Order: sequence, then C-alpha cells, then structure tokens
Amino acid sequence: MPPRRPLIVVVALALAAGAACRQDMHDQPKLKAYGASDFFADGRAMRPIPEHAVARGYLEEDELLYTGKVNGELADQFPFPITRQVLDRGRERFNIYCSPCHGTSGLGNGMVVQRGFKPPQSYHADAVRNQPAGFYFDVMTNGFGAMPDYRAQVAPEDRWAIAAYIRALQLSQHATVDDVPADKRALLDNPEAQDGNGSAPAAGTGH
Repeated sequence: MPPRRPLIVVVALALAAGAACRQDMHDQPKLKAYGASDFFADGRAMRPIPEHAVARGYLEEDELLYTGKVNGELADQFPFPITRQVLDRGRERFNIYCSPCHGTSGLGNGMVVQRGFKPPQSYHADAVRNQPAGFYFDVMTNGFGAMPDYRAQVAPEDRWAIAAYIRALQLSQHATVDDVPADKRALLDNPEAQDGNGSAPAAGTGH
C-alpha cells in the first residue's frame, strides 16, 4: 500500500490556509464606530456630520403632514383630499393596526380587550369625537396613555388615511338623514340594493 503521508500533509496545509483566511476576515483593517484613529487630526474614527445636513427622506418640511399641526396647534384639516381610495386604505390599515384594541366599529371592544386588555375610550364618545383630525394623527405618531406610538409601523400618509376612516366611523354612528345625499336616501330603506362599493347598481344589471 502506498504511503499516505503526502495526502495528510496536503490536507493539513489546506486546513491551515482556510483557518488563516477566516482569521483575516475577523481582523479586517477597518475603523470602528467610536474608535480612535491617528489618520484624522481630531483622533476620531467617526466623522462629524456636516452642519445643516438632513438625512434623505427625513426633511419633513410639511408641518401638517408630519405632525398633524399648523403653527404648533392640532389642526382640524387634512393635508390632502380625502377620496374613496384614501378611505379604503384607511379602513385596511385601521383593521390591521387599530381594530385589535378599538374594534372594527371603534367602540373600544376589540379582540385584545375581550381577552382582558384595558379598553380604550370609544371613538364615539363626545370627548374623542370632538377632537380635531390632527389629534388622531398625533396619537398614532406619539402614543397616548397605554397606547404605544405607531410611527415605525404606519407611514404618515397612512396615519392620515386612518384618521379619515375614524371620522367616517364616527359619522356612521352620529349621522342624520340630512347628511345622506338626496340621490342616495332611497337606499336607506333598501340597503340590499347597494353593490359591493356601497353604491346603487346600474339599471339592468340584475343585482
């Protein structure tokens, strides 16, 4: 049988080479945050941020859009037109992030509450219903009481869409017949005549 020593030597050298590469990856020549460096005059590895620099996408120049306020006061207006598409988006986001506590109708009886969590105040209580639109945006942005903030989970435009949908929920519980457009009032006595979008079907569709 031929000697196996050359094979063993080759394997050992390969393992040694691999270990050396791995060690090099651990000991890369680089500067680490908060470390020292003799390359820069101030002796710091981290470089100071240039004066007046703004991270891309974080300027947030529109006060109303990003804070819910105008001149530092909560605003009762929206930063963009509220369309059916916006309300549909608000409903979707509301059902994902808000309904577990607030319930799908905003009464404060969501599934988490039914399992023992402290119930939030109903959106339909006068103290909440009379708040300006910016109030709901501000609460979603900064939290309120036991409610944490949702700024990381919900984009500013979606927070406004949710606020608009909350207004729609409130109107659904406090509206009068006079609030219904005249050409839609006949549907109040025949809700089955509405299609999936909440509007009357076209004549001759058979719906």
